[in-house]
Amino acid sequence: MNRSVCVIGAGPSGITAAKNFKEQQCDVTVYDYGTSVGGNWHFDDVSGHSSVFETTHLISSRFTSEYEDYPLPPGTPDYPSHAQLLAYFKGYADHFGVTPLVQFQTLVKACIQEQDGRWRVTSERLGVAQTATFDALVVCNGHHWKPRWPEYPGTFTGEYLHSHTFKRAAPFAGKRVLVIGGGNSACDIAVETSRVAASTDISWRRGYFLAPKFMFGQPSDRFYFQLNFIPISIRTKATQFLLNLMQGRNSSIGLQDPDHKFGQTHPTVNSELYYMVRHGRVRPRVDIAHFDGRMVQFTDGSSAEYDVVIAATGYWIDHPFFDRSVIDFSAGQVPLYLRFLPASVRHLYFIGLFQPLGCIWPGAELQSKLAARHLRGTWRAPSNIDARIKKQIAHPEYNQLRTPRHTITVDDINFRKRLRAELKRSTSADSSH
Repeated sequence: MNRSVCVIGAGPSGITAAKNFKEQQCDVTVYDYGTSVGGNWHFDDVSGHSSVFETTHLISSRFTSEYEDYPLPPGTPDYPSHAQLLAYFKGYADHFGVTPLVQFQTLVKACIQEQDGRWRVTSERLGVAQTATFDALVVCNGHHWKPRWPEYPGTFTGEYLHSHTFKRAAPFAGKRVLVIGGGNSACDIAVETSRVAASTDISWRRGYFLAPKFMFGQPSDRFYFQLNFIPISIRTKATQFLLNLMQGRNSSIGLQDPDHKFGQTHPTVNSELYYMVRHGRVRPRVDIAHFDGRMVQFTDGSSAEYDVVIAATGYWIDHPFFDRSVIDFSAGQVPLYLRFLPASVRHLYFIGLFQPLGCIWPGAELQSKLAARHLRGTWRAPSNIDARIKKQIAHPEYNQLRTPRHTITVDDINFRKRLRAELKRSTSADSSH
């Protein structure tokens, strides 16, 4: 009898999970709250819907950002737009027969494991509750949907929003805008609003490394992947040296220099912020000390008045459909073997719950292949899985700063290598985990 599998989410990780469990003769049902496959890549103007914004392009290149089993179509640009990627994900889901398996506009409310190990999943579709039971549960709800707000003394009385609700720059035309954050979304929003706003400032808590999209005439990540024979420690030192050599130091244009080594925070990929700063369209600011009405006081003693503050300060990892006594990854490290397999909960898999220095769905595809083989019994997890997880947490590939943003980072190159190595170990043995 085929195993029944529930996949939560039909984004890039969810559709490859559904595809690979389906290919292992599982009966797959996918629940997704949206109206289309693609997850965050389905651009939607509706406030509160987690999606890319109007001008979003991929920050990893096409050379490192395709499923092994479904290449990007010929003619795809180096950095595809969100529309091109959504078409790619829809094509993948249609090609592998995933689309008919998805129940859209369905919100998963609760997942409870029964004594026999099966999962009782309660969901709601268009106001109607439903419950179904499955042999296994595959969680692919992503980690970019629950906004994490910064905490500052005082109150800002202008428009205050999270990047989660930012969709396009046009509504900020003629306004004085302050963007908080130094990640990819923050820098993109600063660049886009600077084209139409009366002024745009960007506030950094610390200095960050900004990687250009192109190095030596090719996409930066393609160049970086060509260095995969070099140990990480040397590779990161070389990258830091090249960034400083090619772009100069942040402090030369008013931005803060990083107080850490390359790789200790998630690098930001943006070729336009430096341009906008150098052209006076974006003004660098240090961290915020406190709010006072529309006035923002900064830690260097300066202050300025703004109409809008946009907090691009990341997201919490959250799985609201689990009882927190069973699963809670909202704080601290995430204890999953190969970033997808818990040690003590049977028939539960988390796909895409990692942050690569690169693109997420090629790694999620490999995770899905392993997870499906694990359920089928053709791949065995190590008997000392607890010890392996503890070692993974104690000895990360990058010794990153201890912040909520840096609990699930992996080196894209090495992570894919490890997953492929495990796939080669697949046998016809019964699963022991």
